[in-house]
Amino acid sequence: MTRQDFTFCGAGCAAVYLLDEGGDRLRLTEAAEGPGAGYGMPPSLRLADRSPVAEAFRTGRPHWLGPAALADLGDGGGAAGQEDGNGEAGDGEAAGLAKSAAGWPADTSLAVLPLGGHAGRRGCLVVAGVAPGGFDADRRLLLELYADQVAARVEAFEARLVRRGEPRPEGGARLVPVRSGAFVVDLATGAMTADDQVLDLLGLPPGEFDGRAATLIACAVPDDIPALMSVVEPGPWAPAEHQLAFRVRCLSGELRWLGLRCRILLAPDGTPGRMLGVVADAAYLRPGVDEVSQVQRLSAALAGAATVREVSGTAVAALRVPLGASRVAVAEVAAERLFVTLLDPPEPEAWPGLWRREWRSEWPDAAGSALPTLRRALREGAVTTWLPGADLEPGLVDIGPGGLAVLPLQADGRVVGVCLVGWDEEHRFGPEERSLLTAAASLVGRALMRAHALDARTELARTLQRSLLPRTLPRLPGARAVARYLPATEGLEVGGDWYDVIPLPDRRVALVIGDVQGHSAEAATIMGQMRTAIRAYAVEGHPPDVVLSLANRLLTGMETDLFATCCYVDLDLEDGAALLVRAGHTAPLLRHPGGATEELAVRGGPPLGVVPDAQYPMTEAGLKPGTVLTLLTDGLVEAADLPLDDGMARLRTLLSGIDPADPGRAADELLTNVERRDDDVAVLLLRYDGTDVRPQRARWAVWRLPDAIVHARRFTERTLRSWGAAGPLDVPLLIVSELVTNAVAHTRGQVGLDLKLTGEKLRIAVNDSSPRGPMRPTVLDPDATSGRGLLLVKALATASGSLPLAGGKRVWAETAVDLGGPAAGSGERPG
Repeated sequence: MTRQDFTFCGAGCAAVYLLDEGGDRLRLTEAAEGPGAGYGMPPSLRLADRSPVAEAFRTGRPHWLGPAALADLGDGGGAAGQEDGNGEAGDGEAAGLAKSAAGWPADTSLAVLPLGGHAGRRGCLVVAGVAPGGFDADRRLLLELYADQVAARVEAFEARLVRRGEPRPEGGARLVPVRSGAFVVDLATGAMTADDQVLDLLGLPPGEFDGRAATLIACAVPDDIPALMSVVEPGPWAPAEHQLAFRVRCLSGELRWLGLRCRILLAPDGTPGRMLGVVADAAYLRPGVDEVSQVQRLSAALAGAATVREVSGTAVAALRVPLGASRVAVAEVAAERLFVTLLDPPEPEAWPGLWRREWRSEWPDAAGSALPTLRRALREGAVTTWLPGADLEPGLVDIGPGGLAVLPLQADGRVVGVCLVGWDEEHRFGPEERSLLTAAASLVGRALMRAHALDARTELARTLQRSLLPRTLPRLPGARAVARYLPATEGLEVGGDWYDVIPLPDRRVALVIGDVQGHSAEAATIMGQMRTAIRAYAVEGHPPDVVLSLANRLLTGMETDLFATCCYVDLDLEDGAALLVRAGHTAPLLRHPGGATEELAVRGGPPLGVVPDAQYPMTEAGLKPGTVLTLLTDGLVEAADLPLDDGMARLRTLLSGIDPADPGRAADELLTNVERRDDDVAVLLLRYDGTDVRPQRARWAVWRLPDAIVHARRFTERTLRSWGAAGPLDVPLLIVSELVTNAVAHTRGQVGLDLKLTGEKLRIAVNDSSPRGPMRPTVLDPDATSGRGLLLVKALATASGSLPLAGGKRVWAETAVDLGGPAAGSGERPG
């Protein structure tokens, strides 16, 4: 350190104090002052004293002392006071610093700045100089930037000692040498003021500098000019702070590494006004031969990467193995969210819970609000590292418990993405490695922006598709559903595959999977419309065949030539009874509790959008607890080199060997061998466990005889007694009489009576073949002989209603039954 390093702030003396091995003292490690200045710094300071240096170290905030406060400290006057609200002086004194300050020149001001931040404070920078009014705002800002440069070389020096296994030298050992200077840029005009130190570092004779920022940019080697230009000539959305390492070629041919730190100050109208910065010699960042070759290989590989996925894969390959990292993630940043483009390793269990919870497609997304430390690092825009034991949120610390590096990926003056590199074992960051990370971040950021320009249309469609898929799946009583979606890897990476899980009344759920023809933004749009329509029809209470019939009519009426296939399952979670219907879609697979698998023979109709009046017959199936139901799209089992039958057979074998205890892992195993795809892949997997209370069911076909009501009442009473009903059954028998009478009297065709007992809740349902809903009179004639039945049912039942069925309807009512006796047998035999 020389006096020229800090002349830009008008100071006459600077000193670096570092924490000693004992952790209770700050020892003077390096100092420099102007000739005859008369400053003298104490060799050490105790952290227990309430000196400005100790206070700055403990609080992590700069302390600024004007001449009055410094004189008070030198006189031993106790509290040093607070200068102007920008920093607090200590309210006590340390004898060493107070004794030194007493002999300093008049009108001296003092600045104390802590060194280190995220990775822990290492010491303080102390700067003193004649400044009658104290250090002004610009000088304070420049000193803070200079302190960051000093902290960086202190960290690099310590990392070098750790890497070499050497102890820290004692007694004023010099740090890695550094030269620095300051500059100011008027962002509106491009005019630049720089001190002689900056010009010397850039290799510019003072007389040849024309005062333009563009001249400084031209000094950099061609590969580094775009990154330097994005910093010195920032766009309107550029972050407030920048950090950059770049190279200049000296007249001697030497390649010199420089470090730039700067901050943007806003004009009164809120636009970027001025930039204040510090340029320092960063020779300690100069990479070795290995790092240079790695950067060259990365640059060559990125030149051939045309898509965001390819750029991400190249970055991961260039960082994980060479650095021995345990995890690497590359993500784009948009709208306060991280959209992951590649993870290595790809298994969800290798990543923190925050990431696993958002794993709804090939890769997870993460909300930026859940990672405040990462958001702060992205705002700062500089490569940031954390050592083991850092105080980070779980979503970050579990990525790299042994060490974590965050690489903001910048292009055109803004952060477009981020790369996270984590280690499980303890990892120390050396200067060569930091140089590699910084260079890699710059290269990957520019490549990522270029890839965006190449596949912007694809990204727009993919974002649309992602927004149309469910963000999360609902929790289900007695079952667990998981889904996976993989876009195509060839051609336009967007398609019309979708899935949905729709909770329905009475502990039922609808499982839907579908595929719109083609790979385009139009296919994704039609997919979103069909998913919304099917969800609406299901929630209205329509049975599966009616849901698909209505969706088919909707699609045929749209102005599109696309069609869609679909498989729809209505599952009763209480007893496992399922109604399935297909519209030209791949049949679902069933894994029984013992491991045997089968392809369900579900009767099907044509795809949606082909035949306006198509019919979709229903198929019944029963699921036992422990059964796994798998719905899929044909992209998983069919390809140009894979016939559908062979793909289904392979999938059945995989499904038979999975562990159903973890449906998420099971779904991942089904996708294990899926590599390059020319079609989308969607998988919806449900493990059925059953509810704690298993319902009892009974059915009765009502005969159209004069005494049909009598037989229905006898069947109901006999069934309820066999289920353990005690006491009078007047209410349920009366409800049966009224509902059956209404169906027999006002409809034609078959009439059915269904009884379902869950706990003590009895549900009575009567099905008929008339689509017309039951008519409830609003005004009753006292002399009328009919019309009171449904009003009576509504008065007696705890709940009642009607639902449309295929070619008819279901009228139902619920009431309570007292279960006091043991079950005597089945109630499904007609009487």
